Amino acid sequence: MKKIIFLAILFSSIACHTQKTVQSENEISDISEKEFTDFKVLDSKNIDNQYVWSSVSKQMGDFTEAEYQRLKPYILEKNILELHESRVQGVFTYEKLVKFYLYRIKKFDRDNNLSLNSVISINPNVIAEAKQRDQEFFNKKLKPLIFGMPILLKDNINTKNMATTAGAVALKNNKTGDAFITKQLKEQGAIILGKANLSEWAYFFCGDCPSGYSAVGGQTLNPYGRKIFDTGGSSSGSGVSVAANFAVAAVGTETAGSILSPSSQNSVVGLKPTIGLLSRSGIIPISSTLDTPGPMTKNVTDNAILMSALYGYDSTDEKSKSFKYPGSYYYSGIKNGNPSIKGKRFGVFTRLLEDSLYKQAIEELKQQGAEIIEIEEEEIGLPKFINLLNLDMKKDLPDYFANHGGKQPLFNSVQDIINFNKKDSVKTMPYGQKLFYGIVNDKASKKEFSDMKKVLHDNGKQFFDMPMKKHNLDGILSINNYHAAFAAVAEYPALTVPMGYTEKGEPKGLTFITKAFGDNKLLEWAYVYEQASKKRKAPKNYN
Repeated sequence: MKKIIFLAILFSSIACHTQKTVQSENEISDISEKEFTDFKVLDSKNIDNQYVWSSVSKQMGDFTEAEYQRLKPYILEKNILELHESRVQGVFTYEKLVKFYLYRIKKFDRDNNLSLNSVISINPNVIAEAKQRDQEFFNKKLKPLIFGMPILLKDNINTKNMATTAGAVALKNNKTGDAFITKQLKEQGAIILGKANLSEWAYFFCGDCPSGYSAVGGQTLNPYGRKIFDTGGSSSGSGVSVAANFAVAAVGTETAGSILSPSSQNSVVGLKPTIGLLSRSGIIPISSTLDTPGPMTKNVTDNAILMSALYGYDSTDEKSKSFKYPGSYYYSGIKNGNPSIKGKRFGVFTRLLEDSLYKQAIEELKQQGAEIIEIEEEEIGLPKFINLLNLDMKKDLPDYFANHGGKQPLFNSVQDIINFNKKDSVKTMPYGQKLFYGIVNDKASKKEFSDMKKVLHDNGKQFFDMPMKKHNLDGILSINNYHAAFAAVAEYPALTVPMGYTEKGEPKGLTFITKAFGDNKLLEWAYVYEQASKKRKAPKNYN
């Protein structure tokens, strides 16, 4: 095993409220990143290039290699503000912008020696929608910053005119309406480019499988080291596609590490928001307690813009929070003047100071005026974490099928999916479905379940709150998704930003964590660090 997503392993025998943990290291490792160099499956056995491209290939006939080369300097690695400037100057239209990204996806993503398998499907109406944005461009209405920007969605987010599969063959025909956040993006003029691959069922399915594998999409690969470096998961395709410049940005989802992990592994910026800021309605769930979507981008500016576009109160989501934020709230802290971290107090974990990239990042923050305080990790565990996910998904997945699935729900339970997969295990579950068996076999009384959630939530908050109170800290600094599970159960936001590459070239991220609803602070702090360090480099074979 390469890294453990959940630090709780280190304290598997320790728990607050005198409850004993039932988690074993093996149980936790089932949903942790693993080193795989011998993949059972690389290319999908369920889709191919014709499947992906049949709806738009004829419309791409007028986009040439020469046009692609002309546009590269204006699009690759550019942020949303720079893209808008080029659109205003007439360098390209939104139609050309969309076709540029489609051309790159077809050129690199599948069936070649650089393939990444990061995109599952293309929006069949994407070129027509881009043409519509070009017409709207000339009216005098004030446009949101996300207007005209091609965005990929993780393939567990409902999107009209495309199946929402969670990477599972069982859901290959799951034709739905739009999720709440999909509507948010469309209403503000964003262009949904297509769907990104993912770890199947958001990595809560097989247990003994690599990050980034799904039966529908195949094995997602890391552009910084194909078949060498882990992609992270479960929003693997979202992270890889953004890193490889296949879209302006992508939307991922996280239960505990599924945005932070692939973002840091692919040298992009990923924000796991405070739970309740972004709607989960119309997203295939693991846990209604912990799930959230979030933005994944090449830079902090784009992350703030996309976060602003995604935010909105959803009365059908019991955790949704209603704040009267202006449309560009999360971008405003970056836009209005120069954010500063002078005098901000950050806790750094002594154990992590052995990491040279982490140490260098801390020095760069000090140079920007931050105060750094060394802290030890609290000896707090996360008992019954897996049980929480089991029990939530056992209820939440049938609820999704009933309320947000296709017009004729194909399944009513996790057991139904298990039975379907058994009919052709080679195509549907080459790595097995170990975690799904755990879901159907788990049970608890209403009180036991309520107590379980309370202990986890309290423990997660204490893990951060105790050192923050003791040392009067504004935030805590971690690496990648090392403390993602604690942030998840605390329902605290976390943001990772590229902090460099190991000697072997593997990306790593500096992760900022703070208390609930401090998301805008995270974006401002990360922006200061990003502008001072400039660590992100595009993967060299995809330029």
